[in-house]
Amino acid sequence: MQQLSIWEAETFYAPQDIVIVGAGFSGLWAALHLKQKYPSKKITVIERGATPAGASGRNAGFACFGSLTEILSDIETMGADKALQLINWRFEGLKIIRQHFNDIEFDYHNTGGYELLTNDDPIEKLSYVNGLLYNITNATETFVQKDGYIDEWGFANVTHVLENRFEGALHPGKLLNALLYKVIAMDVQVMFGTELKSFDESNDDIKLHISDKRTLSAQQLVFCTNAFTKSLLPEIAVVPARGQVLLTEPITGLKLNGVFHYNEGFYYFRNLDGRILLGGARNTSIETEYTLDAFTTLPIQQALEDFLSKVILPGQQVAIQQRWAGIMAMGPDKSPVLKQLTERSFCSVRLSGMGVALAPMMGKMLAEMM
Repeated sequence: MQQLSIWEAETFYAPQDIVIVGAGFSGLWAALHLKQKYPSKKITVIERGATPAGASGRNAGFACFGSLTEILSDIETMGADKALQLINWRFEGLKIIRQHFNDIEFDYHNTGGYELLTNDDPIEKLSYVNGLLYNITNATETFVQKDGYIDEWGFANVTHVLENRFEGALHPGKLLNALLYKVIAMDVQVMFGTELKSFDESNDDIKLHISDKRTLSAQQLVFCTNAFTKSLLPEIAVVPARGQVLLTEPITGLKLNGVFHYNEGFYYFRNLDGRILLGGARNTSIETEYTLDAFTTLPIQQALEDFLSKVILPGQQVAIQQRWAGIMAMGPDKSPVLKQLTERSFCSVRLSGMGVALAPMMGKMLAEMM
């Protein structure tokens, strides 16, 4: 192991007040809120990859908080109170993003969100859910039926379309960059290529054993490792879940505009600069997608292409330009895990594929907790 210089020991590897593990949305929002609360504290974010390795930079770029069928499913599995609390956190999280950044900085467009339905059952519960959401969105109708879009946008095998004007699209890479620049400007240190191997907590501090057999010491440690939590915190109920995406070649005359949901959010797509960005289909092969392997697979990609040709662009043959995958974190239900683990350690993990919207609020609540 190369020995530290006096300069490195007094800067990069100096004792820290707080070390945050993970430089995705969770870690960077935690750093921002903690630095706002404790401006004089030394805070370092460590990230094992050259860039954030999870879902933060690999998602579809949706600024959303839940489609009607997803909300109905969550109410059934979690109960109305927990489901509404989760929606409120997402809704408030999206507002926090726009409080800190200009829309241009992260390519935010308030396109509206749309859900494609294949039967009448969810429509029968539309007024019920709109009533529940009134105290969150302050709108009498968060979801509005807009079936005219079926023909206008050329969908097939769709019975109804719902519109949610509070949703939009963004560029997650640009948002990550904006967050990174902001926390660095606030005097937060960010160390990429730095993996936490193990840690030891004592009465005085926490020793972090990191890459190259080096150590960092901190008074407090925060895990924002989401899908990668299990290797460091095996007791936390987190299951990695792969989300696969494809991007078509440019499509002449593409009319649709917005972020779109289908089947409880298991399918999602948007118009990205005249191309269709389509992701999901995890429900067609759930067991194979509980993995940390961030590569695409033929069965899921075929399911996405089938959906593209049968629902979004019926009868059209479209070339695929790019494919990729990201790793989300799931659990027994969609509630995030935000808690104190020991006297000096905390975690904010398991954002269930909603990290864009949830992470700002989780960071805020974490700062309040610490």
